[in-house]
Amino acid sequence: MRTSRWVVWTYTIIILAGIIAALPNVLTAKQLAALPSWFPKQQVTLGLDLQGGSHLVLEVDAAALKTDRLRSLLDDVRGALRKERINASSARLAGDSIVVNVADDAQRAKALATLQALAVPVSGGLGLGGGTPDIEVTTADKQIKVVLTEAGQRDKLDAALQQSLEIVRQRVDQVGVAEPTIQRVGSDRMLVQLPGLQDPTRLRELLGSTAKMTFHMVANVANGEPLPRGVTMLPDAKSGAQYPVEDRVALDGARLTDARAGFDQRTQEPLVSFRFDSVGARQFAEITAANVGKPFAIVLDGKVLSAPNIREPITGGSGQISGSFSVEETVTLSALLRAGALPAPLTVIEERTVGPDLGGDVIKMGIYTGIAGFVAVVLFMVALYGTWGMIANFALLLHLILTFGVLTLIGGTLTLPGIAGIILGIGFGVDANILINERLREESKKGLSAFAALDNGFKRAYSTIVDANVTSLIATGLLFTFGSGPVRGFAITMFLGTCLSMFTAVSVTRILMAAVVRRRRLKTITIEPLVRFFPEKTSISFMKARYLGIGMSIFLSLASIGLFFKPGLNYGIDFKGGIQVEIATSTPADLAQLRSTLGGLNIGEVALQQIGSDGNVLIRVQRQEGGEAAQTAAVDTIKSAVQKLDPSVKFERTEVVGPKVSGELAQSGIMAVVLAALAMLVYIWWRFEWNFAIGAIATLVLDTTKMVGFFALFGLDFNLTAIAALLTIIGYSVNDKVVVYDRMRENLRLYKKMPLREIIDMSINQVFARCIYTSVAILLSMLPMAIWGGSAVENFAVPMVFGVFIATTSSIFIAAPILLLLGDWWQHRSAGREPSTAVAATKA
Repeated sequence: MRTSRWVVWTYTIIILAGIIAALPNVLTAKQLAALPSWFPKQQVTLGLDLQGGSHLVLEVDAAALKTDRLRSLLDDVRGALRKERINASSARLAGDSIVVNVADDAQRAKALATLQALAVPVSGGLGLGGGTPDIEVTTADKQIKVVLTEAGQRDKLDAALQQSLEIVRQRVDQVGVAEPTIQRVGSDRMLVQLPGLQDPTRLRELLGSTAKMTFHMVANVANGEPLPRGVTMLPDAKSGAQYPVEDRVALDGARLTDARAGFDQRTQEPLVSFRFDSVGARQFAEITAANVGKPFAIVLDGKVLSAPNIREPITGGSGQISGSFSVEETVTLSALLRAGALPAPLTVIEERTVGPDLGGDVIKMGIYTGIAGFVAVVLFMVALYGTWGMIANFALLLHLILTFGVLTLIGGTLTLPGIAGIILGIGFGVDANILINERLREESKKGLSAFAALDNGFKRAYSTIVDANVTSLIATGLLFTFGSGPVRGFAITMFLGTCLSMFTAVSVTRILMAAVVRRRRLKTITIEPLVRFFPEKTSISFMKARYLGIGMSIFLSLASIGLFFKPGLNYGIDFKGGIQVEIATSTPADLAQLRSTLGGLNIGEVALQQIGSDGNVLIRVQRQEGGEAAQTAAVDTIKSAVQKLDPSVKFERTEVVGPKVSGELAQSGIMAVVLAALAMLVYIWWRFEWNFAIGAIATLVLDTTKMVGFFALFGLDFNLTAIAALLTIIGYSVNDKVVVYDRMRENLRLYKKMPLREIIDMSINQVFARCIYTSVAILLSMLPMAIWGGSAVENFAVPMVFGVFIATTSSIFIAAPILLLLGDWWQHRSAGREPSTAVAATKA
């Protein structure tokens, strides 16, 4: 039990660094300013669900990007063939390829070489410069086909996303949102988080608009006449009136250098003034000089902003766009033009908005419930272990401080599920302390000296703690891999909590306990509870009720499966897509009037639910037909309708999930649960034996079905938070079974001739108190959040309370009996083989 001086100093430096890093989180801005310059001042970043703001996920329209690339390639093909004096009139688009018909063999060979020269090498999939061409040119039956390669499409998509990131960053800066987060997510998406922005409607338009501006001449076509070739009817952006616009671009908007919102000096109407670069100014002057008296269309994203007549040549390189715009519209339009055009349209596929008032309430509730849970656990540990419980409580406090310290150092974001993860981490940290104290109590009862009891107690508890924590880390890792947003925040805090508990509950506690024994010169360790919750020693015959336990569990699981089919799970919008808006009205909400108003909007099924006070209402709307764009349009319709009923209404929370995202979230959620179960099965098989693994996985299936039944029975939202709760319970359930199995494995080695049934009963009796105490500690940490946490965390905290109860009872009454049945079956099978083996040996 001796610890070298350098190890003690290393631990001390780690703890001091963690405390210093965590300290800024409890100081005000004024107090932070008064600190010396060398002192760290970074604080944990609050997630949007705590500080309020908007969260948008945008996706690059790969199909539109591909279409534009094919059109551009068609122009390049025709130009290259024309340059070589090869007839290019037959070049045309055919699906996803360009087809060129050339009858003459010599001309075709020349055309093939010409078109192959258009290929540009792009990097390989790993970015190692593989030199794969962006197009593939083949020939067959007097026909040349040009197609885009996968590598070429990936390269274009990657370039488009990188360019879009910069343009979106410029656009967001134009509207002055403080501290935005704009980052790439995957191969074709970006995440935009905007703290403090409650209504992202205008910003959504700003980000979703391609802002591709072009200038075209308006063709002279009388009403009713057929359109000549190269002319397309385009709608007016405001009135919807149609203009016959020439397809040929007279001047590209890429030549714009500046755009500003302003007012017409004569009419005081809002307008946008713009300026070209030198080349654009010259081209603009030439066009206006050659077309005096003719209409000139300014087109943005396929819609005509205005089509004024050219009165005189414009040589100054500047112009104006007007047309019944509001001031906000001119500001948005000028910002779009200044930032430049996106290479491809961006679609908002997910949107979540939280008002700052709701975020403030959530922070208060999270702090209050967290403190209440921590105090309850502290009192429980003192009641269990007296003075030695205070050492465990010090380790828990250190665990909490270091969690915030590490979160600050890594620049982590604290979300509401993250607070739940910290509270749960405290509960799991208690598990290690209970294991150690219970082991110390057992070793002391054997008559060992103080240091021998410490040494044996920590050694025997260590392997159990490692096995239990690894199973938790498996679930946490999968949550981080397949989760998103707040769920990842929960996974990060749980991961930190699990790792830090190994440091505080094992390493630090070990040094402190050894120091106490050394300073007090204790001969023996006496750990007695202040309140005795259980008899000191139990001898319950658990295996007598094994058939009752397994039968009851199977019955409840079958009932849960029935509940899964009817009434079924109440899938949240994370999994089925749709719209969810939480409102706070100034007076008690009239649900009948609200239902009637929203029902007449032609947006499908509308469900209303009162939450909290009389003025708080949750509006749920089904997924809209027409893809992601229809979803966001429906949100604006809902908000305007509600504001007409109550102009002072507050939109506390808005969530919009498109069909594509909901399908992906459902798939990743199911995959996370399945992979977690399989990974734990493999780990237990590796650490124990095959029958232990089968017993654990069978119990896990029964536990999981009961959890699903619980969600169905009480109609709780089954969303990403519910998946987080389910995976956490799976982790805890296996954690609990590992503790029971570990004691069984130990006893199987000690008592090789004792019947398996007696070994299992003895093992359960030895860890019975530990199982109950750990479960009570986790329940105490989660109960305040389950009772007072509010609707934001009820999908996590309430199932956790139920899940802890299920996991604890299943470890004792289901996992152990299954292990006994498997052991009996294996013994009978082995016994049945012995005679035949003996006969074979005799014949030999």
